[in-house]
Amino acid sequence: MTDGQILQSLISRDETVTRQFLFKDCRPLFKSIINKVFSYHVDYDEFVNEFYLYLMDDDARRLRQFQGRSSIFQWLKVVAVRYFIAKRDNVIDMTGKKPLPPKEQQMTDLSNARMDMKTLLNLMPNKRYVHIIQSLILEDRDPASVAEELSVTIDNLYNLKKRAVAAMTRIALNEAAYYEKGNRK
Repeated sequence: MTDGQILQSLISRDETVTRQFLFKDCRPLFKSIINKVFSYHVDYDEFVNEFYLYLMDDDARRLRQFQGRSSIFQWLKVVAVRYFIAKRDNVIDMTGKKPLPPKEQQMTDLSNARMDMKTLLNLMPNKRYVHIIQSLILEDRDPASVAEELSVTIDNLYNLKKRAVAAMTRIALNEAAYYEKGNRK
């Protein structure tokens, strides 16, 4: 394909040409840019996706600026280097990142977290602290209404909340230490 045909295919969002050109044909060029511009690991697919969005922004305005005075590869090199030098601190670093778990796993994790929270609240001897945590943190209620309900000032409510969270943290740490020792209830 000629540079003009590639350009028109990119502008018209031809998925086959776009994928072949950006992810395969430009791979050596883009890998070189990644190595020269970034001092940390940048995922290749993330780089290409970010750059593609930049090129296609505003009805592919940047792609339409290509005038054919150089090869499309040379033009992309200049555009990519300028863009990523300006943006180098904002590109996602994929080192050590795990992909998001499937939705079923997220739901199981949320369910487990709720059960853990309920267990910790049941272990708290001060039921006033339990009420404060449930009202302010879990239910996100208005502090003024909770303070009125408990017949305390808002300032005092925040002091109680701080103590309640500290008490719950101690219980959580004790429970974690208990289970780490291999004990079961």
